[in-house]
Amino acid sequence: HVQLVESGGSSVQAGGSLRLSCEVSGSTVSRLYVAWFRQAPGREREGVAAIDNSGSTTYANSVAARFTISKDNVKNTLYLQVNSLQLEDSAMYYCAADCYGSGLSQDYNYWGQGTQVTVS
Repeated sequence: HVQLVESGGSSVQAGGSLRLSCEVSGSTVSRLYVAWFRQAPGREREGVAAIDNSGSTTYANSVAARFTISKDNVKNTLYLQVNSLQLEDSAMYYCAADCYGSGLSQDYNYWGQGTQVTVS
């Protein structure tokens, strides 16, 4: 059973940066398809970035120039580097994982509890 624990969310000023982390247990991140999603109050959850088990990445158009998804196979951790933060980036950020590719769709079986990013 895959478990995901996010951390790294914080309150930051516009233009700032954060690195979000997602610790993976119950499987190895190198074998998984993993992704980051976010949900702001009153809005639907949306896919932000995904990385497959070969290391290929996919980004939402709104973040492609500012966010970077990566994973550390030794630490078994997924990361999301978020730069040049904008007010509209404020949201709860979730990591998700599965044994099969889902890209930025919501079709993942395993989800973390989320970490809050607030931009002011």
